Amino acid sequence: VRVRGCGCEERRLNVRMNIELLSISNPVHRKDLAVRLTDDTDPFFLYNLVISEEDFQSLKSQQGLLVDFSAFPQKFIDLLQQCIQEQNKDIPRFLLQLVSSAPALDHTPVSLNVVETNPFKHLTHLSLKFLPGTDAEIKKFLANCLKCLKEDKMMLEEKLKKTEEDLTRQLSYTQQSLAEKSRELDKLKSEWTSYTTALSNKHSQELTSEKERALQAQTQYQQQHEQQKKELENLHQKSIQQLQNRLSELEVINKDLTERRYKGDSTVRELKAKLSGLEDECQRAKQEVLSLRRENTTLDAECHEKEKLINQLQTRVAVLEQEIKDKDQLITRTKEVLDATQEQKVILEESTEEKQRHIEKLETTIKSLSAELLKANEIIKKLQGDLKTLMSKLKLKNTVTIQQEKLLAEKEEKLQKEQRESQEMGQSLRMKEQEVCKLQEQLESTIQKLEESKELLKTNENVITWLNRQLSEVQMAKKLDTPASAHAAGRAAGSPLGMPDRPSFHSSGISHPISPLYAFQNFLEPTHSKNGNPQCPVPKASTSTFFFLSLQVQLNSQLSKLSRCSDAHTVSAAGHTANKENGDQLGLESKYFKKKDDSIPLRGLSQNTLNSEYLRPYLPSKAQPSPKAAGTPVSAYFPG
Repeated sequence: VRVRGCGCEERRLNVRMNIELLSISNPVHRKDLAVRLTDDTDPFFLYNLVISEEDFQSLKSQQGLLVDFSAFPQKFIDLLQQCIQEQNKDIPRFLLQLVSSAPALDHTPVSLNVVETNPFKHLTHLSLKFLPGTDAEIKKFLANCLKCLKEDKMMLEEKLKKTEEDLTRQLSYTQQSLAEKSRELDKLKSEWTSYTTALSNKHSQELTSEKERALQAQTQYQQQHEQQKKELENLHQKSIQQLQNRLSELEVINKDLTERRYKGDSTVRELKAKLSGLEDECQRAKQEVLSLRRENTTLDAECHEKEKLINQLQTRVAVLEQEIKDKDQLITRTKEVLDATQEQKVILEESTEEKQRHIEKLETTIKSLSAELLKANEIIKKLQGDLKTLMSKLKLKNTVTIQQEKLLAEKEEKLQKEQRESQEMGQSLRMKEQEVCKLQEQLESTIQKLEESKELLKTNENVITWLNRQLSEVQMAKKLDTPASAHAAGRAAGSPLGMPDRPSFHSSGISHPISPLYAFQNFLEPTHSKNGNPQCPVPKASTSTFFFLSLQVQLNSQLSKLSRCSDAHTVSAAGHTANKENGDQLGLESKYFKKKDDSIPLRGLSQNTLNSEYLRPYLPSKAQPSPKAAGTPVSAYFPG
């Protein structure tokens, strides 16, 4: 930095600059840029600058900056790096100027200018005003510096201890190796002396022995002795030479070991010098490792956050896919349910139309009945009223189902937006299906009641026609003689057993005609009176006894056939059998078989007609009149 004061020469100064981005969350979250100027040689040299976002906006407008607050620190660092690259040149392109209004930097505000020089003029890229540090700030800074120095001192002491331990270990190792080598040298020397002494002893013994041998055989072997002596001398000289050569080799080896020792000492000195250099490199490497660890921790944190975000996105994608599948399945189910409800609706509409046509036919048949069936007409009217109410209820239910279908259509449109309401819609749809099932059951019950009413009407018509026929025959029997009465009895016998116009119950599943006495069996209560009606005498002829017995046998056989036929047609006549088991008579309710005092008797039929002896042979045993029911009118058993 080039320091320029008022009335002073420009001088150069080495300055340490610290740039830090501070995040303050109390009371409001904001970010400030703190810049600090210090001098390593002068501990009291301290200048601070704190730039907030609001201050930066004013600085940006004053100096015409083009960067934002987030990018400003990096751009400022880039400018400083360019100044550092150009500081050693004679004519630097970028330089830093520290301008003070006072002649010396004596706790006065200074401005730091980043200047670019060109042949034309000096361009100031950035100008920042620094304030001198207060006593408290200087104390705090000095305390931090002292703390850092103590930490560095501790680290250096630990490093020094480690290096001393390593060097002492190496020195002890070299001393041990040197001691081992000296031991080996002493061992070799002792071996050499023992070997030489052994050889000398051996040679002396050989000499003495040779001398003795020479003295003993001096005369005989003098020449041989001389020759042997020469040979031995030659051998001894050779061995001496060999031993001398061995000694010279050992001396050379000793010299080599001493030279190695000196070389080891020199290598120890060189290793100490290298160790000092390596310590410096180790300090630099540790600083680099610390910076790399900081970068690694920041990168690990960023990677961890990104992995978390990826996992969250993957889970969210899986949840959305599962929701889409559930929605598709629910839509298909609702469509299937809607199709089924529409088909049921079409079937119900067709059945209602058929029932309406059938009801219209029944109304036409009911209008054609005589005045004697007024009570029956009233019952039919009541049934029609009930049917109309049921139809109105059915129409209301149809309207309700139509409205529910509209609601279902609306809910299908809202299905993509409201997922939770789709489950409620399914529940409401199930409720509507239950209501439709209930309506179908009600419709089936009304259909059964209608069929029962039809059967009741047919049975009533058949019974009334047969009674009228029998009444007319009885009246004719009063006027005719005995042979005429026998002729009338034969005609009457042909009427109940072989009459071709007997009614057939097609609706109940019975294909053959049924006798009116069978209807009597189902409708009449047991009445019996010992005193017959004197107004309706019945002729008793002995010749007709066989005829009446045969008639009764035929009637019983016909009733047994009818019972077998009804068992064979249980599938079609299941409704009738269920009503018989419950005590009903051919589909009518029990209220129609109760005795009524205000009933109107049948046309032209006396009240005690059923008590007559004429009808006894035609009735089964359980339908015989009883004395308790004597005098009971027919209308009590046939209301209407």
